Amino acid sequence: MADSLPSLAFLGAGSMGGAILQGVVASGIPVEGGIVATNRTAGKAEGLAGLAGVTAVALDEHPEGNRDAAADARIILIGVKPAMVPDLLREIAPVLRPDAIVVSLAAGVTLATFAEHLGDGVRVVRSMPNTPATVGKAVTGIAAGAAASPDDLAVVRRLFELVGAVVEVPEEQIDPLSTISGSGPAYVFLLIEELTKAAIGKGFGEADARLMAEQTFIGATALLEASGEDPAELRRRVTSPKGTTERAIAVLQDARLDTVFADATDAALARAKEIAAGA
Repeated sequence: MADSLPSLAFLGAGSMGGAILQGVVASGIPVEGGIVATNRTAGKAEGLAGLAGVTAVALDEHPEGNRDAAADARIILIGVKPAMVPDLLREIAPVLRPDAIVVSLAAGVTLATFAEHLGDGVRVVRSMPNTPATVGKAVTGIAAGAAASPDDLAVVRRLFELVGAVVEVPEEQIDPLSTISGSGPAYVFLLIEELTKAAIGKGFGEADARLMAEQTFIGATALLEASGEDPAELRRRVTSPKGTTERAIAVLQDARLDTVFADATDAALARAKEIAAGA
């Protein structure tokens, strides 16, 4: 990994943009030319102003803040709501540096939309991070636009690796990726909710039930990460022949979890296509 990043502008440093920004700062990696982050209000900007090396700009005080930030930065991250993206792109298009890399954090906004408003020659990378970025455990999918070079993609990859793992995919795989890692934290939280309910049903108080369920998931994933083993192998080690776990796993397999997860992710993908079509 290189020991620095080029100048960064976070246009709309909301929850996801803010998570990436905080990951960059926490990593201690030098940013040549500094970091500018814009938000609509002074109150939101104040929350970022204390971060080392970050210039926080409130658009209600500095209406040209997005243009000014985009003009100076090598990497411009677009973190506004998807519906606001076209107007923002039109605003910054005239001031972008020739070597600028525009990175989309906006769900459902295609590379074609970026090219339409910025021009075909602008280097664009579409990304799909997930919420564990806030604790440095993200999975981020990235897809390069036609004008982005391998070196451009490598710089963007380095940025997102500061907050977790990165998967490079063609753009048509971004929506399928979002059904796994993008929505995936919600699936895990749902499983923890249901295991907690099962514990309460067996007579445990809510606090103990939550502790058991939550720490079991946290511990299991930590063991998976530390061991480097395949999850199926770790499952087999817990599942003694003719034991209690084997009986429980049989019930879960009879419930066809494979089909359930396939159907769930298919449903999420269908909805992503509806949103893209404006439905």
